Amino acid sequence: MVIRKYAAIDIGSNAVRLLITNVIEQEDKHATFRKSEIVRVPVRLGEDSFLRGHISEHSITRLTKTMKSFDLLMQVYGVEKYMACATSALREAQNGNEVVEKVHSDSGIQIEIIDGKREAEIIASTDLKDIIKSDKSYLYVDVGGGSTEFTFFKNSKPLVSKSFKIGTVRILSDLVDDAVWDDVRAWITTFVGPDSNIEIIGSGGNINKLHKMSGRKMGQPLSYIWLNAQYHFLNSMDYDDRVSELGLNQDRADVIIPAAKIFLNAAKWSKAKKIHVPKIGLADGMIKTLYYQG
Repeated sequence: MVIRKYAAIDIGSNAVRLLITNVIEQEDKHATFRKSEIVRVPVRLGEDSFLRGHISEHSITRLTKTMKSFDLLMQVYGVEKYMACATSALREAQNGNEVVEKVHSDSGIQIEIIDGKREAEIIASTDLKDIIKSDKSYLYVDVGGGSTEFTFFKNSKPLVSKSFKIGTVRILSDLVDDAVWDDVRAWITTFVGPDSNIEIIGSGGNINKLHKMSGRKMGQPLSYIWLNAQYHFLNSMDYDDRVSELGLNQDRADVIIPAAKIFLNAAKWSKAKKIHVPKIGLADGMIKTLYYQG
């Protein structure tokens, strides 16, 4: 048996995450992937990018310090290979490429800014075999701070993917108009037939947190009815109460509501009644991409 260590750094609009994974290789067996460590730092780059069009010096400093700490952690864990991807906040910032160069110069971490299509492809490469059944269709919904990636699965295979500029930080900043929602609805309904037996697979920190709050066991899906009720419950509370009474992190207590809204709309427009939450996402896809590319 050989255990190899890979790492993925997901630089999102709401937070920056480091995932370290053990890849276990055994003769005559498929490699297995076991998460070893997850670190999340709330560097909200989207507030800079979407509101002001560029990343501030303060945020660049915080991002650089985060990357330095991630580099040290990867060294301590003995990581063999890593992949660092930045999504909508950096790809839309006027100084996105400058930020990447600055962070690389100061921390040694090389960041790749990926477009929405590439992001959706990486997410779709995650291992969903334990969830996806061949007799059903699925809409994979990955909600981020700046964008949401949608992928339709049919006959156990990804059919088509699309990224839309609808994300939690963007919604909080009042930067999503009705036309964008209309585009999402039109895209979803294009692939949903009148008799579709479709379910949603949700990913992202917010749906993971909602699943935990539901008390359901791993593998048990959320229902549309429960999520709708929870959305209205959370929306009825003010921010301070969501932090003090529900114990939500400060950077989670605001974005969880627009995230729930995105999932609810996706479920309504696709006519899905169940939302599976496998707790995998972009970082997991990056690990798989790293490993299978050799």
